[in-house]
Amino acid sequence: MLPAYVVILLTEGMIAAIAAGSLDLLIGYAGLASLGHAAFFAVGAYATGILATRHAASFGTTLVVSVLLAAAVSAVVALLALRASGLYFMMITLSVSMCAWGLAYRWVSLTGGDTGIVGIARPKLGLPTLARGGLDFYYTVLAFFVVCLLLLLLLVWSPFGKTLVGIRDSESRMRVLGFNVWLHKHLALTIAGAFAGLAGCLYAYYNGHVGPDAVDLGHAMLFVLMVILGGPGTLVGPLLGAFIITFLEKMVSVFTDRWVMILAAAYVVTALWAPRGLLGLVGVVRR
Repeated sequence: MLPAYVVILLTEGMIAAIAAGSLDLLIGYAGLASLGHAAFFAVGAYATGILATRHAASFGTTLVVSVLLAAAVSAVVALLALRASGLYFMMITLSVSMCAWGLAYRWVSLTGGDTGIVGIARPKLGLPTLARGGLDFYYTVLAFFVVCLLLLLLLVWSPFGKTLVGIRDSESRMRVLGFNVWLHKHLALTIAGAFAGLAGCLYAYYNGHVGPDAVDLGHAMLFVLMVILGGPGTLVGPLLGAFIITFLEKMVSVFTDRWVMILAAAYVVTALWAPRGLLGLVGVVRR
């Protein structure tokens, strides 16, 4: 049986990896530097909190609603954000995250304000052979992690994924070849938002609480750092980055409350000496 602390690290790492992997679909494959991923993550988390605590909804219901609602919000945001590109696209998505944080903090009747939503009970999934020691939710997260990884791999290996890479490399050329660039970007944002909503749902159930910190600027940048640290456009790299940052956050915060400075230093080091991330650095070393 795994030690309790290892289970905590792995569970939180897998939840973060689902969100980071879906963000890599935007940053690494579509060339869309989005800072709004935390907003879609929070939509899934808050939807789960509201449904689970106020409506006694089942795990399946909250999961489906969280994913669909996050996808819908992402699709609406994409209608606005895709009118811009580059830095302006980034600023629009950042504004979305900040607006989401404001709603989470100020809409007290719905979100609980600064306190957030508490008392989100983990679902009883009826897995007696796997639940010994309270590991049933760990195995649930593991199952979703594996399924999401396979779905994302199939997506980036599909003609749709190849088209996204083509758009990233030369948007004008893809237009000349007859591809609907806007539609592909819109679908990528919607799909990534759905995965973020799923991660948010698992996050809310695992922590038993969701508050404005789930959508603040730090959380938004954390997802981006996971992608950059692991290596954008590799999919596996951001998953690795998610586990590394989760481990750093838990371990470093034991010794100092300034662990964010450690993460900032890690970002600077990565940007200077490994601009393609850790997986890119491994490739350079092999050559």
